[in-house]
Amino acid sequence: MRVVSGASSGLPDEFVRRLWHYRHRVFVERLGWPLQSEQGYEHDRFDHDDTVYVALEDEQQAIAGCARLLPTTRPYLLSEVFPQLLHGAAPPRDPSIWELSRFAAMDFEHRGTTPLAQFSSSCTARLLREAMQCADRLGAEQLITVSPLGIERLVRRLRIRARRAGPPVEIGGALMFACWIDLRDAPAR
Repeated sequence: MRVVSGASSGLPDEFVRRLWHYRHRVFVERLGWPLQSEQGYEHDRFDHDDTVYVALEDEQQAIAGCARLLPTTRPYLLSEVFPQLLHGAAPPRDPSIWELSRFAAMDFEHRGTTPLAQFSSSCTARLLREAMQCADRLGAEQLITVSPLGIERLVRRLRIRARRAGPPVEIGGALMFACWIDLRDAPAR
């Protein structure tokens, strides 16, 4: 697997289109999220030229995982769409805090890939570590996420310092929570 990361404006247009198509397959087709999608491409109002993506790509250039990093100094998913996950606390707005969103690691090239399997795969672990390292290079000290409960198992297994911002909330039939991930003193690969 090869890691591809950078701001949207610095990535080839063809790669960004493949990334958005992958997101459509994961979030709209597989998970059934009611997201706006056009012609098989999922992107939203938080995808800008300076949005940072981290992706895993196999030898045939098929995307097997993706993550999006957004600074909390401008509108982001948790602050605008899911503030209830903060249980009344103000959404962070700090250059040292970035949001990790649209995180998924489903390898569609291997049969039997299920939504739950993504939380225990080695690709998922690598993608999370790569996203954390990318955010660290951007000056982040912490990440905040909108996550399903399965992420907790992953961060515990990887010994990543993480904590809930509040109790889980049912959204669209799934329990979701805001998760803080500390990038300082994170375990080495």
